[in-house]
Amino acid sequence: MEIQLNGKLITTSAPNVMALVKARGLDPGSVIIEYNKNVIKQDVWDKTPVRPGDILELLSFVGGG
Repeated sequence: MEIQLNGKLITTSAPNVMALVKARGLDPGSVIIEYNKNVIKQDVWDKTPVRPGDILELLSFVGGG
């Protein structure tokens, strides 16, 4: 299915948001998800389906100085 991820169309077979985060190789503890213009908490990522046409923004935090 096609979704929009961080402004780009991608094809994914991830059934839910958590699977998408893991498939992208990201640490779930350092990511915030905006799902169809709503920020969602990590405890619902595995219950939030990814559907064709969804718009997601994955924001990663990076430490440094």
